[in-house]
Amino acid sequence: MRTRVTDMFGIELPIFAFSHCRDVVAAVSRAGGMGVLGALYFTPEELEMELKWIDDHVDGRPYGVDVVMPASYEGADFAAEELVGRLQTMIPAGHRAFVEGLLAKHGVPPLSSDADAGKVLLGWTDATARPQVEVALRHPIALLANALGPPPADVVDLAHSHGVKVAALASTPRHALKQVEVGVDVVVAQGTEAGGHTGEISTMVLIPQVVDAVDVPVLAAGGIGNGRQMAAGMALGAEGVWTGSLWLTVEEADTPEMAKRRILEATSRDTVRSRSWTGKPARLLKNEWTDAWESEESPGTLPMPLQFMLVSDALRRIGRSDASELATFPAGQIIGITNQVRSTKDVVFGLVEEYAEALDRLSRITED
Repeated sequence: MRTRVTDMFGIELPIFAFSHCRDVVAAVSRAGGMGVLGALYFTPEELEMELKWIDDHVDGRPYGVDVVMPASYEGADFAAEELVGRLQTMIPAGHRAFVEGLLAKHGVPPLSSDADAGKVLLGWTDATARPQVEVALRHPIALLANALGPPPADVVDLAHSHGVKVAALASTPRHALKQVEVGVDVVVAQGTEAGGHTGEISTMVLIPQVVDAVDVPVLAAGGIGNGRQMAAGMALGAEGVWTGSLWLTVEEADTPEMAKRRILEATSRDTVRSRSWTGKPARLLKNEWTDAWESEESPGTLPMPLQFMLVSDALRRIGRSDASELATFPAGQIIGITNQVRSTKDVVFGLVEEYAEALDRLSRITED
């Protein structure tokens, strides 16, 4: 397969795989696509270790790193050294009480006294994402992606000075144009079917609009779970696909067992766009957690990054308990077709085989 993105990155297959798991990232790149490591959950020190491991296990193949540098969030004008402390004071007591009440209702115990402190902020801000960018650019990455809007222009310039291409996710043609204005090399047009932060426009409607709006390569994202969907995205003008939820249940994935089990059992109707995770709309597994935040008793969600700071410990407590009815996780609608555990390599080759079958079917239909 050959498109502008395969030429741009020297890869055999225009398949990009976003994952927080280094094993998945390396396996996709070794199979001929491009794995992209989500840096969000890692401290700079942890990210350094993850990337060093990928360097040693990717067999010289290209890979990328994905960061989150939102264009707008609470505390954007706070100094880095006072950021966490000042943000903590902005979380209302009523919201904290609501979370504690929800956990008590479902019998979720506190964390043990010897539990680690956890991470209350992550890379949701410019101040916390820039150190991740610095670490990433010390490694031989081929791509730096921004998951939430156009990256800062100086970050784009910095990546380019290291010979690294830049991608950014867009949920509307207007967002795509903003990204091109700051110099991104690839636009990931992500439909509402996608897991994690996502907009309201469906993939089939969005892709041709973005393709017509920009002159850089476009990747189709949102609802890409098999080769037929990949072929559809390419037919709409995309030059590759960006996949995420597809890798949550592969053999190499480090997805928590509770979440993996629910994903394997879920249908495409078992996800919902909710602000209950980060304060911005994100598609999550639908359950009593997401329902509670939409109920009449809910105080409403807080803006990014306050919402995640509010619920971070709660999510850890849920993960260490038996309260599966509260265990939510970013996941897209394609989880309805991911009902078995397969190796990453098999998934990649399955995408290519199904893509070829789809093209062959279309060719037969158009024959005289």
